[in-house]
Amino acid sequence: MLISVLKHLAPKGYLRAAINLSNFLLVTGKDSNGNPEGVSSEMAKALGNELGIDVKLIPFNRPGELADAVNEDVWDIGNIANESERAKSIKFSIPYTLIESTFMVRSDLNINNLNDVDQVGVRIAVAERSAYDLWLTENIKSAKLIRAKSIDESFSIFQGNDYEALAGLRPKLIDDLEKIEGCKILPDAFTFIKQSIGCKPGNIDAENFINNFIKTSIGNGFLKNLLIKYNVLGKLSLPAR
Repeated sequence: MLISVLKHLAPKGYLRAAINLSNFLLVTGKDSNGNPEGVSSEMAKALGNELGIDVKLIPFNRPGELADAVNEDVWDIGNIANESERAKSIKFSIPYTLIESTFMVRSDLNINNLNDVDQVGVRIAVAERSAYDLWLTENIKSAKLIRAKSIDESFSIFQGNDYEALAGLRPKLIDDLEKIEGCKILPDAFTFIKQSIGCKPGNIDAENFINNFIKTSIGNGFLKNLLIKYNVLGKLSLPAR
């Protein structure tokens, strides 16, 4: 089985792991060589260790760019959020962390729950092609999505244009709330972002290997220790076993 897994996941003889740099919870810095550091990078390296091969980290500035490159033969695994549109071309593992997505809204408006957001006249600032943007695209019926090129830019256009709502990851919205007056964060989540390891489809042995690796990493405490190491425990959640 391992030969089959290696042939699928490491055709070059080493593991090329695509890392989404825009996820500030999973990529928290750079090492002395300029490579991304954080939970995402360490999970990729640990998977390579389980396979007995070296790992090369391939950074992408945005998740959409990473997903688009699935058929360009530049990465073997992609550490990216599992989302239905992306799943048309990427085979996703079970999630290894969960991140809550919700809205920041203007306090003087009568917006107190998720249903209040999806109304005619409500404009939602959102980072384009983020996992939660893709979810909102499928599920928002009446409100208008205003897309920005990055998470930080989505906050800027929300702040600068008096939009009614800002979609984002709860930990980032909590940080942003300190930078703006007259806003609040809704208590409920509209979705939970499932951070997973993606690979090219077509090899059940490889898919099972990655899933078993994640199950073991959760069960033996390895993942929890990573969250503690990078000070993101509580901002990221571990899936139930």
